[in-house]
Amino acid sequence: MRLDKQVVIVTGGGLGIGRAYCERMAREGASVAVVDINGDAAESVAAQIRAAEGEAFAVQTDVTSVEATEQMARSVLERFGRIDSLVNNAGMYQRPAVTRGPFEDIPVDEWDRVMAVNVRGVFLCSRAVVATMKQQRSGKIVNISSGTVFSGTPRFAHYVTSKAGVIGFTRVLAKELGEWNITVNAVAPGLTLSLDDVDDEMLHQHEQRATSRAIKRVQRPEDLVGAVAFLCSPDSDFITGQTLVVDGGTALN
Repeated sequence: MRLDKQVVIVTGGGLGIGRAYCERMAREGASVAVVDINGDAAESVAAQIRAAEGEAFAVQTDVTSVEATEQMARSVLERFGRIDSLVNNAGMYQRPAVTRGPFEDIPVDEWDRVMAVNVRGVFLCSRAVVATMKQQRSGKIVNISSGTVFSGTPRFAHYVTSKAGVIGFTRVLAKELGEWNITVNAVAPGLTLSLDDVDDEMLHQHEQRATSRAIKRVQRPEDLVGAVAFLCSPDSDFITGQTLVVDGGTALN
C-alpha cells in the first residue's frame, strides 16, 4: 500500500497497459482518475476498481486539447482535493492508427497526429497538474516513453521520434520542478503484449522479439506496473530526470 491516500491520474487508462497501471495503483492504495478519450472504456476500468473496493472515477479527456486537460485536472481536484501523481500513458502506437514504412512515406497528417498525442499530450497534461503540485510542494510525473528510442526502430519514425521527445521533456521538467519536490521520470517499455493484443500475428511478433532479450519471454503489462508504482511512490523521492528501461534486457545501459 505504498500509495495509500495518494491521488493518481493515469491517461490512456481505459485499455491495455493503461488499464493495468490503473489497477495496480488502486491495489497500492491510491485513488485513481482513469483518463481516456474513450469514456466507456474509462468507466469500465473505474467500475472494476470500485467493485474490488478501490477508489476510482472516469474522466473522458482528449489529451491534445488545452481545455479538456485543464478540465480533467479540475475534475480530479473537485473529486479528491489533491493530485499526487500523473502517469502520462496515453499514446498512439498500434496499427492501423500508426502505419509502418519508410519515413518519407509517412503521411504528414499522421506524423502530426502522433506528435499531438504522444508529445503535446504529455506537455498539456503535465501543464494542467503542475500548479497544484507546486502548491502542495510535492508531486510525481511519470512519462511513458519507449525502448524503440534506444534501438532506433526503423520504419516507425514518427512514433520513435515522439517517444524520444518524451525523454527530453522529462529531463527538462525534472530540472524545472525539482525545487518544489516534484519528481519527473520516464519509463521506456519494451514491446509489450497488452491485454488487448490477442491476434496470432501479433503474438508471433512478440514471441520473435523475446528471443533477443536477456529474459527470453513475452513482455506483458504486469512487467511494467511495478516500475511505474515505484516512481509514483515515496520510495523514489530522490530520483528524478531518469529513464527506466523495462524490457527484459534488450537495451542494456
